[in-house]
Amino acid sequence: MTHGHATHAPETKGSIIRWARLYDLLFARKLSKEHKLALKYAAPQSGEKALDVGCGPGTMAIALGEKTSPGGEVVGIDASPDMIRVAARKAKKAGSVARFEAAAIEWLPFADATFDLATSTFMLHHLPEDVRAKGLEEVRRVLKPGGRFVIVDFASDSGSFLGHILSVFGHSHGKSTFPHLETALREAGFATSEKMESNRKESLIVKAS
Repeated sequence: MTHGHATHAPETKGSIIRWARLYDLLFARKLSKEHKLALKYAAPQSGEKALDVGCGPGTMAIALGEKTSPGGEVVGIDASPDMIRVAARKAKKAGSVARFEAAAIEWLPFADATFDLATSTFMLHHLPEDVRAKGLEEVRRVLKPGGRFVIVDFASDSGSFLGHILSVFGHSHGKSTFPHLETALREAGFATSEKMESNRKESLIVKAS
Protein backbone atom coordinates (compact mmCIF):
# COMPACT_ATOMS: atom_id res chain seq x y z
CA MET A 1 0.00 0.00 0.00
CA THR A 2 1.43 3.36 -1.05
CA HIS A 3 0.88 6.24 1.33
CA GLY A 4 2.95 8.86 -0.46
CA HIS A 5 6.33 10.48 -0.22
CA ALA A 6 7.42 14.05 -0.92
CA THR A 7 10.76 15.83 -0.86
CA HIS A 8 10.03 19.17 -2.53
CA ALA A 9 7.51 21.83 -1.65
CA PRO A 10 5.30 22.97 -4.54
CA GLU A 11 5.23 26.64 -5.48
CA THR A 12 2.45 28.52 -3.73
CA LYS A 13 1.73 32.01 -2.43
CA GLY A 14 -0.25 30.56 0.46
CA SER A 15 1.13 30.14 3.96
CA ILE A 16 2.75 26.80 4.79
CA ILE A 17 2.90 25.30 8.28
CA ARG A 18 6.31 23.66 8.59
CA TRP A 19 6.16 22.49 12.21
CA ALA A 20 4.18 19.38 11.30
CA ARG A 21 4.93 17.16 14.29
CA LEU A 22 4.10 19.86 16.81
CA TYR A 23 0.95 20.82 14.90
CA ASP A 24 -0.17 17.19 14.91
CA LEU A 25 0.54 16.85 18.62
CA LEU A 26 -1.26 20.06 19.61
CA PHE A 27 -4.20 20.22 17.23
CA ALA A 28 -4.73 17.34 14.83
CA ARG A 29 -3.92 13.97 16.35
CA LYS A 30 -7.60 13.21 16.96
CA LEU A 31 -10.74 14.22 15.10
CA SER A 32 -12.09 17.50 16.43
CA LYS A 33 -15.76 18.34 16.79
CA GLU A 34 -15.50 20.25 13.51
CA HIS A 35 -13.89 17.29 11.71
CA LYS A 36 -16.69 15.02 12.90
CA LEU A 37 -19.36 17.47 11.72
CA ALA A 38 -17.61 17.81 8.35
CA LEU A 39 -17.67 14.03 7.96
CA LYS A 40 -21.36 14.01 8.81
CA TYR A 41 -22.23 16.60 6.17
CA ALA A 42 -19.85 15.16 3.58
CA ALA A 43 -21.53 11.75 4.00
CA PRO A 44 -18.70 9.72 2.41
CA GLN A 45 -19.84 6.39 0.97
CA SER A 46 -18.11 3.10 0.30
CA GLY A 47 -16.37 3.11 -3.06
CA GLU A 48 -16.18 6.89 -3.42
CA LYS A 49 -13.07 8.86 -4.33
CA ALA A 50 -12.31 11.67 -1.89
CA LEU A 51 -9.79 14.51 -1.81
CA ASP A 52 -8.69 16.27 1.38
CA VAL A 53 -7.24 19.67 0.43
CA GLY A 54 -4.66 21.04 2.85
CA CYS A 55 -4.63 17.69 4.63
CA GLY A 56 -2.03 18.64 7.24
CA PRO A 57 -0.91 15.58 9.22
CA GLY A 58 -3.62 13.42 7.67
CA THR A 59 -6.25 13.06 10.37
CA MET A 60 -9.23 13.89 8.14
CA ALA A 61 -7.96 11.89 5.16
CA ILE A 62 -7.49 8.80 7.30
CA ALA A 63 -11.05 9.17 8.62
CA LEU A 64 -12.32 9.54 5.06
CA GLY A 65 -10.46 6.34 4.18
CA GLU A 66 -12.37 4.46 6.83
CA LYS A 67 -15.71 5.78 5.54
CA THR A 68 -15.04 5.10 1.85
CA SER A 69 -13.80 1.55 2.35
CA PRO A 70 -14.15 -0.92 0.84
CA GLY A 71 -13.34 0.09 -2.70
CA GLY A 72 -12.79 3.79 -2.09
CA GLU A 73 -9.81 6.01 -2.74
CA VAL A 74 -8.63 8.96 -0.65
CA VAL A 75 -5.88 11.43 -1.49
CA GLY A 76 -4.62 14.12 0.86
CA ILE A 77 -2.65 17.05 -0.54
CA ASP A 78 -0.70 19.70 1.30
CA ALA A 79 1.89 22.27 0.25
CA SER A 80 4.10 21.24 3.19
CA PRO A 81 6.27 18.15 2.56
CA ASP A 82 6.73 17.89 6.34
CA MET A 83 2.96 17.48 6.74
CA ILE A 84 2.89 14.87 3.98
CA ARG A 85 5.63 12.85 5.66
CA VAL A 86 3.81 12.90 9.01
CA ALA A 87 0.51 12.02 7.33
CA ALA A 88 2.03 9.12 5.40
CA ARG A 89 3.54 7.67 8.57
CA LYS A 90 0.22 7.95 10.40
CA ALA A 91 -1.66 6.31 7.54
CA LYS A 92 0.80 3.43 7.35
CA LYS A 93 0.55 2.87 11.09
CA ALA A 94 -3.25 2.92 10.91
CA GLY A 95 -3.42 0.60 7.90
CA SER A 96 -5.31 3.33 6.04
CA VAL A 97 -6.04 3.40 2.31
CA ALA A 98 -5.32 7.15 2.26
CA ARG A 99 -2.32 8.33 0.26
CA PHE A 100 -0.67 11.73 0.27
CA GLU A 101 1.00 14.09 -2.18
CA ALA A 102 2.79 17.41 -1.82
CA ALA A 103 0.73 19.76 -3.95
CA ALA A 104 -0.84 23.22 -3.80
CA ILE A 105 -4.57 23.83 -4.08
CA GLU A 106 -4.09 26.23 -6.99
CA TRP A 107 -2.44 23.51 -9.13
CA LEU A 108 -4.10 20.19 -8.30
CA PRO A 109 -2.30 17.30 -10.07
CA PHE A 110 -5.47 15.40 -10.99
CA ALA A 111 -7.62 15.00 -14.07
CA ASP A 112 -10.99 16.68 -14.45
CA ALA A 113 -13.94 15.00 -12.72
CA THR A 114 -11.83 12.60 -10.64
CA PHE A 115 -13.42 12.87 -7.18
CA ASP A 116 -16.89 12.42 -5.71
CA LEU A 117 -16.05 14.46 -2.63
CA ALA A 118 -13.57 17.08 -1.44
CA THR A 119 -12.95 18.46 2.05
CA SER A 120 -10.96 21.34 3.47
CA THR A 121 -10.54 21.94 7.19
CA PHE A 122 -8.99 25.15 8.58
CA MET A 123 -6.94 25.75 5.44
CA LEU A 124 -8.59 28.39 3.23
CA HIS A 125 -7.73 31.19 5.65
CA HIS A 126 -4.04 30.63 4.82
CA LEU A 127 -4.57 31.73 1.21
CA PRO A 128 -4.47 35.19 -0.37
CA GLU A 129 -7.72 35.97 -2.18
CA ASP A 130 -6.34 35.33 -5.68
CA VAL A 131 -4.90 31.97 -4.65
CA ARG A 132 -8.13 31.02 -2.89
CA ALA A 133 -10.13 31.87 -6.02
CA LYS A 134 -7.85 29.77 -8.22
CA GLY A 135 -7.86 26.95 -5.67
CA LEU A 136 -11.65 26.82 -5.51
CA GLU A 137 -11.76 26.65 -9.31
CA GLU A 138 -9.33 23.73 -9.18
CA VAL A 139 -11.42 21.88 -6.61
CA ARG A 140 -14.50 22.37 -8.80
CA ARG A 141 -12.54 21.08 -11.81
CA VAL A 142 -11.46 17.82 -10.17
CA LEU A 143 -14.91 17.10 -8.72
CA LYS A 144 -17.32 14.98 -10.72
CA PRO A 145 -20.61 16.60 -11.81
CA GLY A 146 -22.75 16.72 -8.69
CA GLY A 147 -19.70 16.24 -6.47
CA ARG A 148 -19.67 17.89 -3.07
CA PHE A 149 -17.18 20.07 -1.20
CA VAL A 150 -17.29 20.52 2.58
CA ILE A 151 -15.31 23.41 4.06
CA VAL A 152 -14.48 24.04 7.71
CA ASP A 153 -12.76 27.31 8.54
CA PHE A 154 -12.56 29.99 11.20
CA ALA A 155 -15.63 32.14 11.58
CA SER A 156 -15.35 35.90 11.43
CA ASP A 157 -13.29 37.45 14.24
CA SER A 158 -12.63 34.04 15.76
CA GLY A 159 -11.55 34.03 19.36
CA SER A 160 -10.81 30.31 19.39
CA PHE A 161 -7.86 28.78 21.22
CA LEU A 162 -6.53 27.36 17.94
CA GLY A 163 -6.77 30.75 16.29
CA HIS A 164 -4.78 32.42 19.06
CA ILE A 165 -2.07 29.76 19.02
CA LEU A 166 -1.72 29.91 15.23
CA SER A 167 -1.39 33.68 15.48
CA VAL A 168 1.49 33.25 17.91
CA PHE A 169 3.24 31.04 15.34
CA GLY A 170 2.73 33.58 12.56
CA HIS A 171 -0.36 32.07 10.95
CA SER A 172 -3.08 34.54 11.83
CA HIS A 173 -6.31 34.17 9.91
CA GLY A 174 -8.56 36.56 8.09
CA LYS A 175 -12.32 36.70 8.03
CA SER A 176 -14.20 33.70 6.62
CA THR A 177 -17.79 34.90 6.68
CA PHE A 178 -20.39 32.82 4.89
CA PRO A 179 -21.40 35.54 2.38
CA HIS A 180 -17.76 35.88 1.34
CA LEU A 181 -17.33 32.12 0.89
CA GLU A 182 -20.68 31.84 -0.87
CA THR A 183 -19.63 34.45 -3.41
CA ALA A 184 -16.22 32.86 -3.92
CA LEU A 185 -17.73 29.41 -4.42
CA ARG A 186 -20.28 30.71 -6.93
CA GLU A 187 -17.53 32.49 -8.89
CA ALA A 188 -15.54 29.24 -8.91
CA GLY A 189 -18.40 27.39 -10.58
CA PHE A 190 -20.19 25.73 -7.69
CA ALA A 191 -23.94 25.63 -8.26
CA THR A 192 -25.05 25.71 -4.63
CA SER A 193 -23.58 26.43 -1.22
CA GLU A 194 -25.17 26.05 2.19
CA LYS A 195 -24.09 27.01 5.70
CA MET A 196 -24.42 23.76 7.65
CA GLU A 197 -23.13 24.92 11.03
CA SER A 198 -21.81 28.19 12.35
CA ASN A 199 -20.35 29.38 15.61
CA ARG A 200 -19.69 33.09 15.13
CA LYS A 201 -16.71 33.08 17.45
CA GLU A 202 -15.08 29.82 16.39
CA SER A 203 -15.92 27.92 13.21
CA LEU A 204 -17.96 27.84 10.04
CA ILE A 205 -18.94 24.74 8.04
CA VAL A 206 -20.12 25.12 4.44
CA LYS A 207 -21.24 22.48 1.94
CA ALA A 208 -21.10 23.23 -1.77
CA SER A 209 -21.91 21.22 -4.87
